[in-house]
Amino acid sequence: MTEKTANTSPSRVALVTGGSQGLGLALTRELVSRGWHVVTDARNGERLRAAVTGLGDAVTAVPGDVTDAAHRAELVAAAAGAGGLDLLVHNASALGASPLPTLTVYPADTLHEVFATNVVAPVALTAQAIRLLTAASPDGRRPVVLAISSDAAVEAYEGWGGYGASKAALDHVAQVLAVEHPDLTVYAVDPGDLRTQMHQDAFPGQDISDRPLPSTVAPTLVDLVTSGRPSGRYRAADLALETGRQVSA
Repeated sequence: MTEKTANTSPSRVALVTGGSQGLGLALTRELVSRGWHVVTDARNGERLRAAVTGLGDAVTAVPGDVTDAAHRAELVAAAAGAGGLDLLVHNASALGASPLPTLTVYPADTLHEVFATNVVAPVALTAQAIRLLTAASPDGRRPVVLAISSDAAVEAYEGWGGYGASKAALDHVAQVLAVEHPDLTVYAVDPGDLRTQMHQDAFPGQDISDRPLPSTVAPTLVDLVTSGRPSGRYRAADLALETGRQVSA
């Protein structure tokens, strides 16, 4: 069920999947701080509600799973009710098995789940949102699709075959989408290793406190969204260097 505190008319509307923790929550907070309205979701409704407490009317919380077609339709409807859709962020991701297995022992059903969340759901959500995304903006702003990628999409790391392959597929989805819809700006961005629950799950029992918090990267990603840069694949670390932002633990 969609949970919205009030009917607002924001200047810009974003849909960020996986907004109850990690980078999704950091992006939601950063966008809200810049005057956006954010529609966001998570499978755990209680965690989602607790995460966005304090953001008030600027957030529409829609508990649900992005792999579910009815939930995706609800997300798009919530964005339409908030005034449109200027930015679609494919952030919700599945890591897969933990500890990370090698490919020859990777459970097939788990691999299906990873691709369903990391590839199929973003494609399907984009398809459901495309009319809203490409509707004429009153001030001519170009709509943006932001796919959260990973260095595992382009580097071969032991144990990361399932997740990495799904992110490589998502990168290609972003490239094709940009070609098929030149009226969109489409980014695939590697945010770098971050101190998130997913990263902890990838390294159970290890100390990951040296990784940067998601909140240190979110401003760089929002800067990119509003930069007018051409569609393409970017690394948050490179973008931060160009802008002089500090990304630290």
